[in-house]
Amino acid sequence: MARRAMTQTPPASTPVTEAAGAPLQPVDDGLALVLEPSQRGRLSDQLYGQVFDQITSGKLKVGAQLPSEMEISERFGVSRPVVREALMRLRADGLITSHQGLGTFVSHQPPTRVKTLAKAQDIASYLRCQEVRIALEGDAARLAAERHTADQFAAVLAAHEAFAEGVHSGKLSPEADLAFHACIAEASGNDFHASLLQSIHEAMTGLMRLTLGLTGTASRKRALAVLEEHVAIVEAIRARDTDGARTAMQFHLSQARRRLVDGRRQR
Repeated sequence: MARRAMTQTPPASTPVTEAAGAPLQPVDDGLALVLEPSQRGRLSDQLYGQVFDQITSGKLKVGAQLPSEMEISERFGVSRPVVREALMRLRADGLITSHQGLGTFVSHQPPTRVKTLAKAQDIASYLRCQEVRIALEGDAARLAAERHTADQFAAVLAAHEAFAEGVHSGKLSPEADLAFHACIAEASGNDFHASLLQSIHEAMTGLMRLTLGLTGTASRKRALAVLEEHVAIVEAIRARDTDGARTAMQFHLSQARRRLVDGRRQR
């Protein structure tokens, strides 16, 4: 297992500070950023993004050990709380793993195509949104299975069939995916589910564009796997299997998250 593989030592330069307008020195010479006054609170986002980019590009490979918090702090010229927040989010997103007494290591590499579809800072937001969706939509699916009317199920089925048509034609649509999930929220019989989904509409749409973009350039097997997950949700709702519907929805959203952070799932 490689140690201290984060990057080569950057050339000597004057240490930077967290003052507005100071350059946040990267671990790679080609990723230098200059902070604007409005970006003082986003240092952890930028550090997250630079480490994410190095993992995605393969400069930091799976199994590579990251330097300590203190070393990263000194190398970037930022405080340890900033480093700690960025690393915490990378761990939450499944990209790095910490082992007590050993250090922090890269555990997954996202597909390289992800860098062409979204910014690292946006991806971090999308992944946090997905955590909310797993809880919220899992419960919405459970209630939809219990409460749906004939008309509401017809709407869920129509949305599912529209998405399936896109899968079979190779024209995956984020709007069709969003409509499927929105119909299930409506079928829950609780207006708050629909309104809460609407409140995270922007992040959901961005995530769907990203994941479907990756699916559209992966093998047909992956697209069919996504469709099978939708089928499982629909069938559980049809059967009024509340536990089954919740499990199927949570599994689907968890798989979508894993497909995003683990490049090995692109087959």
